[in-house]
Amino acid sequence: MRDPFAHGVGGVLSADIAVPDHERELGFYSAILTTGDNPLWRDDLTNNRGTPIIGLGARTPEYKALPLQWMPHFQVANVGASVARALELGGEELMHSKGDNGQSQWAVLADQVGAAFGVIPVVAAESSAANPSERIGCISWLTLAVPEVSSSRDFYQKVVGWGAKTIEMEDGDGRSASFEMQRDDGISAAEICHNRGDYEGIPPVWLISLPVDDIAESLRRVREGGGEVIKGNAEALYAVIRDPVGVHIALRTG
Repeated sequence: MRDPFAHGVGGVLSADIAVPDHERELGFYSAILTTGDNPLWRDDLTNNRGTPIIGLGARTPEYKALPLQWMPHFQVANVGASVARALELGGEELMHSKGDNGQSQWAVLADQVGAAFGVIPVVAAESSAANPSERIGCISWLTLAVPEVSSSRDFYQKVVGWGAKTIEMEDGDGRSASFEMQRDDGISAAEICHNRGDYEGIPPVWLISLPVDDIAESLRRVREGGGEVIKGNAEALYAVIRDPVGVHIALRTG
């Protein structure tokens, strides 16, 4: 089973980005996500239950060190320990918030191929809208496409605390393995795969998938708003797009 949205180690609750031309970007995402008869997102880019799931901030000097990519937030058992492991494995610390006592509160990291992500403490279930049957407007999946999947798998196992399920695949380039990264409960939260086939030409960033009610209309609005459809079409259930400032993201039906 795949479900990134969960409370606990390895669960993914949200993602954010700091962008230039913030007003245009806010209009772009508000347009492409709120399609169909039953829009899954509100214009302020929270989900319909009002819980913040994605955050679109302005690229102020405070955030100039952050790469221009969507950054998912992974819950970990110990933020400070995760930062230390990431650095040992060739990752980079981009931001690191600590309390007055020096204890780590949260951090933004980049892995060994430059994919950025946040690490946060485990979020208690009661602090967020949590009825699984009503989870609309949530991140539906995450994909990291890289040249060397095994080293990325090892990195995230040690930094986030995920397990890994091997998925054997075959395409025009032959057989290969990808990995579904799993929480302790055995449910998959993300995948790490080779940057070929459907992901050829996609940069090594965490590609978050967001659900929309009418993907054909969403893709029309992508083009109308100055974005580009990289993979997929109006008949597809899934598409990868590039927004007006060059950021990649995926859209899925419902």
